[in-house]
Amino acid sequence: MARAREGSSPLFAGNAAGTLRLIVYLALAVVLMVLDQRNGWLWQLRSAASAVVEPVYRLAGLPAAGVHTLGVAFADRQLLTSQNQRLREDLLLANAKLNRMAAVAEQNERLRRLLDTQHSLKLNVQLARVIGVDLGAYRYELTLNMGSRDGVEPGQPVIDAHGVMGQVKAVLPHTAVVMLITDPSHAIPVTIARTGLRTVAYGSRDGDQLSLPNLPLAADVPAGDKLLTSGIGGRFPPGFPVGRIDSVAPAPTGMFQVALATPAADLDRSTDVLLLHDQAEPKGPPDLPVPAGPSPALAPAASASVAAPVVRPGPTGGVPR
Repeated sequence: MARAREGSSPLFAGNAAGTLRLIVYLALAVVLMVLDQRNGWLWQLRSAASAVVEPVYRLAGLPAAGVHTLGVAFADRQLLTSQNQRLREDLLLANAKLNRMAAVAEQNERLRRLLDTQHSLKLNVQLARVIGVDLGAYRYELTLNMGSRDGVEPGQPVIDAHGVMGQVKAVLPHTAVVMLITDPSHAIPVTIARTGLRTVAYGSRDGDQLSLPNLPLAADVPAGDKLLTSGIGGRFPPGFPVGRIDSVAPAPTGMFQVALATPAADLDRSTDVLLLHDQAEPKGPPDLPVPAGPSPALAPAASASVAAPVVRPGPTGGVPR
């Protein structure tokens, strides 16, 4: 066993030569530490060795660094993709909310104008919503969300915040059909606001204009004149805007002038309308005014209220003539 140790580690052998070598090694180590502490020789050696070995370390670490870089890049790409997707969804949602708010604000503005019209004119009206549009070749109608159960009756005028739209044509329990003033079979008595000339405005087959085919040749009707309801016929109250004259030209017969007008109401954009209810009209002659003064019950009796005239004798004692 001792022989094996001596053979494997001669430095620690029990002879004098081994002890001497140990002392030499320790002295050499102490000298190297002192020189390194004072002059930094070993540090320079280590630096030189590191400069030589570092490229080898880098070359050996390239595969691991490449794999790590690819993993980080893939993770960053996935993160950026998911963030981009979330940002796009947030942007779409924000745009949708913004558009919804703009639509609600526009709807509120239309409702405010309708309510202002009601309050300014002190009308008995009913608010309804357009739920259907039928713009055929020869038919221009709307469907409202109110019917006979809501008090809607055929013939009721329909207006928006800008003017007359039409009148109720048919009534169902929950809906009503409105014929627009541009329907070819519709006619409305109007008056020209500037001159007071009364005439009739008919719908046209174009669907977006009114036709006034019976204007006298001498009538002063330039483009731009406003049309108002005249109240003739009792269907539409007087004074509501109907349209504006666009053009005037002689009729083919040469006996009248024909004018085309644009409706004042937003026939193709209004979503909320007002139904006018018939205004209560007095039946029979108006009541007599109440006389001023005290009540007849407090008046004196007729015998006491009428006094006999006093006759004074004249200078001759007779009755004056």
